[in-house]
Amino acid sequence: MTQPTATAPPSRPARLDSLTGLRWWAAFAVFAHHMTNLAPLPIHDVVGFGKYGVTLFFVLSGFVLTWSARPGVTAPTFYWRRFARIYPAHFVALLLALPVFYSFSPDPAQGWVKPVSVGILLLSVPLIQGWWRDPVLLYSGNPAAWTLTCEFFFYALFPALHRVFRRLRVRGALVATVLGFAAAFGYRILVWSHPDSWAATLPLPVVRLSEFVIGIAIARAMLSGWRVRLAPIWVVLGSAALVGWLTTTADRPAGSTLAAFVRVTQEEWIIFACAAMIATVAWRDLTGRRSLLRRRPLVLLGEWSYAFYLVHATFVYTARDLFGKETVAWSNLQWYAALLAVSLAGAAALHYAVERPLERRLRVWWDRRRMDGAAIPAARTAESRQSAGV
Repeated sequence: MTQPTATAPPSRPARLDSLTGLRWWAAFAVFAHHMTNLAPLPIHDVVGFGKYGVTLFFVLSGFVLTWSARPGVTAPTFYWRRFARIYPAHFVALLLALPVFYSFSPDPAQGWVKPVSVGILLLSVPLIQGWWRDPVLLYSGNPAAWTLTCEFFFYALFPALHRVFRRLRVRGALVATVLGFAAAFGYRILVWSHPDSWAATLPLPVVRLSEFVIGIAIARAMLSGWRVRLAPIWVVLGSAALVGWLTTTADRPAGSTLAAFVRVTQEEWIIFACAAMIATVAWRDLTGRRSLLRRRPLVLLGEWSYAFYLVHATFVYTARDLFGKETVAWSNLQWYAALLAVSLAGAAALHYAVERPLERRLRVWWDRRRMDGAAIPAARTAESRQSAGV
């Protein structure tokens, strides 16, 4: 995948726009996965792998936070900025989702609609629903928001993790990457071999932490000068081959120990593919090479991707409630086009009306508060020095 040699790292650009474009494809993959519940295609088994767009989000989150970390940013400031970035859009999307996924009827007509329970709904307000495995609790409020529980857990740990990882150079960061993968594979094998063990009941934020840590470690390695000698196209082709093999051989006997191992650990191989994609795409930006992901339309879609992720399931299930589920057919592509357009319109509205302006206002409020807090002791010190005749 790469050449683990250290060299002087390229100057760090302010943005890695290709990663923003990549974020859009992760969101689109999740959208395609959810569309199988409304308008399945003949390749619905392949489309179902879109759920691993969440995996890309988690690895990318660790990478981007590490890449963008700057000296002097305190933990409280980091936490507030993450809150300002994530929470306002989440809360509005939650309000939009409630009438679609909840009903006051004790026996809702639709299988995905749940009876209103104030206690369960309140779990999704502070984003703690992801700490339960029970689907009723895990998918409280806006079903897509369980991933935000994981993200908030990652954010809580990031200042401490960053203090440890920033001391690492190429070799240490690559060792940490390997250990992250070892933890992920080890957990999967443990759950497979002992399905009734304590490991199978671990909450998802803990289980998915290895993905975030792998993203941190890869970013740290690249910041220290790790050169990535692989083009993204090879990662795409390798990932396509893996998905193709998994879907076409799903009903066949494993045939070999290696094949059985790959099937059991397919989620971890997807993590590897996501990590490789992020590293290769970021390296192209670092070295100034051509990247289709840096095209302005894809970067714009990437900027909308968080809002798109939050609202798309609400529109998909609204359509299913109104029109019912379609049978498997290629003609269902028209549903993909229609729901994509509607979801993008909703995402753009949420991004420009809520996400971006409220993030900016909350960050300005925090910065002014910090400046005012720093100015008061300084003024008092000046007054004391004056009164003392200094």
